[in-house]
Amino acid sequence: MNNKLTFASIIFGSALLTACGGSDQSKQAPAAPPAVTVSTYTVQKEQVNGIDSYPGTIVPLNEVELRAEVNGYITNIFVKDGQQVSKGQKLYEIDRSRYQAVYNQANAQLQIAKANLTKTQKDAERYTRLAQQDAIAKQRVDYAQADLQTAQAQVASAQATLSNAATDLRRSTIIAPFSGKIGISMVRRGALVTAGSTLINTVSAPDPMGVDININESDIAYFSQLQQGKAASFDIILPDNSKYSSSGKVLAVDRAVDPQTGTLRVRASFPNANGKLVAGMNCTVQVANKQSGEQITVPYQAVTEQLGEFTVYVVGDSNKVAQRQVKLGIKVNDRIVIRDGLKEGEVIVSTGTQNLREGAVIQTEASAQPAAAPKQ
Repeated sequence: MNNKLTFASIIFGSALLTACGGSDQSKQAPAAPPAVTVSTYTVQKEQVNGIDSYPGTIVPLNEVELRAEVNGYITNIFVKDGQQVSKGQKLYEIDRSRYQAVYNQANAQLQIAKANLTKTQKDAERYTRLAQQDAIAKQRVDYAQADLQTAQAQVASAQATLSNAATDLRRSTIIAPFSGKIGISMVRRGALVTAGSTLINTVSAPDPMGVDININESDIAYFSQLQQGKAASFDIILPDNSKYSSSGKVLAVDRAVDPQTGTLRVRASFPNANGKLVAGMNCTVQVANKQSGEQITVPYQAVTEQLGEFTVYVVGDSNKVAQRQVKLGIKVNDRIVIRDGLKEGEVIVSTGTQNLREGAVIQTEASAQPAAAPKQ
């Protein structure tokens, strides 16, 4: 009986061990996820020549509207429309006859006043000598001195009247205030013009010319720095898409930001000896970006965006990747400037980011490292 129990125990134990052994073999550790194949890029600095473009309007730096300063009819036009003129050159003449007559009359009145002054001076001197001899009353001397002062005042008044007449006579001839180009005349011979209101023509100096652009508030400090610099930093793209041959520089930054647009006007100056820049022309002004220079750049495709935040995958120990938030700068061709978040020498994933997650293990397919070269 005991032998039978022992045999049964042995069989039961063997079966139990077999069952346990089979359970251990079936509970193997889960296999690690396969490494994701990607391309990497070693972060480095490159020379970035970023360009900002602004719509611009060409304006003359020296321009004057010619308006009549006296009333009358246009009797002579001495220039052709669009002609080059020199400083002091006669341009228009307003009927001079009435102003010449007024001048002649004022001059005659001055001569009369001077003659009267001469007479009263002699009378005053004579009465003064007689008074010293007690030959006349003192009151008569006082009258003579009063007449002398009146005559002197009349001469001064006549001189002022003559000066006004001379000014009107001079203004009846309109001359060029400076050398430049005159526009198309707004009046013709025989037209009646009114002082202060009638626009006759416009004269502008073609060289140099200005270009006005509007910048954002955030760029004010940068353009102020450009204004202090001596080097030319602006280029122009003309309406025919050609690049203007000469570069310009900041001439002035306006005093206040437009509250309606939040922009500030900046005026640049360009040489215009060839006359290609014409007032009123629209153009595109190109300015070196404030992020130009040695900058950290990465391939644009290495950056991912989610809910307005930009990240890259940085490769760490054991080829594990970690997401890191970065701040972007300007985009230059297929690169983008990283303003903050990466250091030179770090390795990031350049392609294959769509298959990654935090902590994923990667294997390198090929390096995305380019030959270092300035970016245009």
